[in-house]
Amino acid sequence: MIDETKIAKRFAGVGPELNERQRRLWAASEAQACGRGGIAAVARATGISEDTIGRGLRELGSGERLEAGRVRRAGAGRPRLTESDPKLLEALRALVDPGTRGDPSLPLRWSSKSLGKLAAALVVVGHQVSDRSVGKLLKGLGFRLHANRKTREGADHPDRDAQFRHISQTAAGALAANEPVISIDAKKRELVGDFKAVGREWEPTGRPVKVRTHDFKDKELGHAIPYGVYDLGADQGMISVGISNETSQFAVNSIRAWWQHLGKARYPAATTLTITADSGGANGSRRRLWKVELQKLADELGLAIRVCHFPPGTSKWNKIEHRLFSFVSLNWRGRPLSSLEVIIDLIASTTTSTGLTVYARLDPEQYEKGIEVGDAELAAVNIAREDFQPDWNYTINPRPTTAVIHS
Repeated sequence: MIDETKIAKRFAGVGPELNERQRRLWAASEAQACGRGGIAAVARATGISEDTIGRGLRELGSGERLEAGRVRRAGAGRPRLTESDPKLLEALRALVDPGTRGDPSLPLRWSSKSLGKLAAALVVVGHQVSDRSVGKLLKGLGFRLHANRKTREGADHPDRDAQFRHISQTAAGALAANEPVISIDAKKRELVGDFKAVGREWEPTGRPVKVRTHDFKDKELGHAIPYGVYDLGADQGMISVGISNETSQFAVNSIRAWWQHLGKARYPAATTLTITADSGGANGSRRRLWKVELQKLADELGLAIRVCHFPPGTSKWNKIEHRLFSFVSLNWRGRPLSSLEVIIDLIASTTTSTGLTVYARLDPEQYEKGIEVGDAELAAVNIAREDFQPDWNYTINPRPTTAVIHS
């Protein structure tokens, strides 16, 4: 008489610790030990199907041994969806590419369509796939689910998605031609001094770094304004730390410093500098001074400067945010920015496992706020606006009558 209660008790003790193959072989071994009727008894006691126990008996009889760590034979299991349906990935790309957001060079992308809607659309055209499988395929294609908090800063523009595609195509074309493409922006203004820093850092137990109780600006130490230039092709950034005001002159001088220290050597044959920027701030699409200062830079460098602005309310999609500034913030988390030297050192020591390098410099200039640009001065800018969204997309060319100084 087979005692199924004992079998059930033994399985309860070891079953949770076994993988799929080990459970199958254990059940087959128990069935063998029970003799006639053992398969049915073990199946009732453990809940393992008779077919599975039978497969385990065949494996025991064959003496087959798998490599260490393997649960199934090589090639066993269901084939990959992309193997059984070779056109699946192509169909998925066709669905998500029109909704692609963000990254101008497209090594990392976000989809604006839900997994459920994508799966349903694929099923309609003859591909049997679940929303969970769609998620795995998207990750394999370089897409990532991106949280939507703090990405909507204003009303949607009707050409929002079209501008994303335009930026993507413009940047991709420039990179393919080995022309420089940079993403620019100003990071949040930081108080200099022993103020409380966001985040936590390892310190001896019971000995946290002591900081000021109130965050009132120190008149002697002042503040720091990090303005970044991120080189998409080189995965390299430079941050100029200003101490006065975030103005268009400061922004363009930061680009000028990047070109002099890094860009000129990396792109000696460049004819065009492509810039992706937000629509607001010192480099805003409506800033007259921004265009006048870019004209001066174009004349100095002898380069056409092509600018593509992200639509209003989409500043978080600018690549510099998640490829440069996010890592700088991680590097100085929990550390009081006690001096400008500390800020420069923390920025310059920022690296990633994928090869990001960051350079930092202090910009001690005093930039005046509220500089007015007259109509005549603006009219002198040699600007060529594109047909599509000319306020967001334009090129400032060196003026022929201006002596070009190659820096």
